[in-house]
Amino acid sequence: MLDIQFISDNAQKLKQATKNKGLNPDIIDKVLDVDKTRKELILQVESLRAEKNKLTKEDRDKGRKIKEELKDIQPQLRKVEADFKALMLQVPNMPDKDVPVGKDESANKLVRTWGKKTKFDFKPKDHIHLGQSLDLIDFKRGVKVAGFRSYFLKNQAVLLQFALMQYALKKLIDKGFTPFIPPMIVNQRALINTGHFPWGKDDIYKTHNDKQEKDVRYLAGTAEVPLVSYHQDEILNAKDLPLLYAGFSPCYRREVGSYGKDTKGLYRLHEFFKIEQVVICKNNLKEGKQWLEKLTLFAEEILQDLNLAYRVMLMSTADMGEPQVKKYDIETWMPSRNAYGETHSDSFMADFQARRANIKYRTKENKVEYAYTINNTAIASPRILIAILENYQQKDGSIKIPAVLQPYINQKTIKPHDKKA
Repeated sequence: MLDIQFISDNAQKLKQATKNKGLNPDIIDKVLDVDKTRKELILQVESLRAEKNKLTKEDRDKGRKIKEELKDIQPQLRKVEADFKALMLQVPNMPDKDVPVGKDESANKLVRTWGKKTKFDFKPKDHIHLGQSLDLIDFKRGVKVAGFRSYFLKNQAVLLQFALMQYALKKLIDKGFTPFIPPMIVNQRALINTGHFPWGKDDIYKTHNDKQEKDVRYLAGTAEVPLVSYHQDEILNAKDLPLLYAGFSPCYRREVGSYGKDTKGLYRLHEFFKIEQVVICKNNLKEGKQWLEKLTLFAEEILQDLNLAYRVMLMSTADMGEPQVKKYDIETWMPSRNAYGETHSDSFMADFQARRANIKYRTKENKVEYAYTINNTAIASPRILIAILENYQQKDGSIKIPAVLQPYINQKTIKPHDKKA
């Protein structure tokens, strides 16, 4: 959420920014119009209350008249306040000045690449064939049990996934992150806080009780949701910032609108596991951007340790999402796609999420400010298994296990005849 004064002072810039993000810029005028009405009604109510407070006992008739006027205006004010709040939640964040403007992903900017794309002296298999031939993945029974885009991981694939999570979590703990296993069944407020509502509502699974609407909960698609909301409605101490959180969680996404795209294999799923980095820092643009870069580098370290080639992309306005000021995607080389595939998403939100979640901190000068939030993937699986299985496959059909993961599995290779852990 943006400050209403900021919206008023930067209306034209925000209209253009909203348009650049692929949204209707009319939302800015709607917010300002409702805010004008809201302020007029607030002024009327305050004026009538002040007049009523000045009345003496003898002014009963005038007091009754004021009471009737308030009875008429206050419901109007409550409705306008509700409309104002709903409209404010639909105003997107302002992109940073160095974010490329574009209508789609073609405007994304290459920042850097690392590593060499794997070359084979044999005809390589994709992760689907590798997973099935080594008895690591069962898609057929996954669909039978849970429907489209479902799967069973088996045998060494399970050990590999746990090894990835343990390795990434240890790396982040060594860097000062506090580990969490947060709740992933959350209330609506948590998703509003992060900006997943109202824009991403169609992609969120929800529970439902027809008799008790208040019991509705939602399955979060990332640990960012509960971790950002961990400090909602709190005033933190500046001396305790930044807060570095690493959340391990299952993640749930409906993937609405993605049918026909990446429908096979492990790339686009309804359920997966992830370790998410979340930082809450001071309200300082330079510091916030520095943490954006740091979280990107932490994720890059993991990919470098896994010896997987990747590239870092700066997302364009239309491809970055509504809450972001600036966003990087890290894409890892996947041979079967003959292309890089997104494995990490690193976002700087400034105070957009903190305003929605009401997360503040008190400075040493006793001033209260909204915090800044930043988040990035540390590791997400099984998507990263695509890159590992395909890049580490051998001519005999086996898969080498990346050196950094071998201590967690106590195994160097997954062999065709070695189907059981």
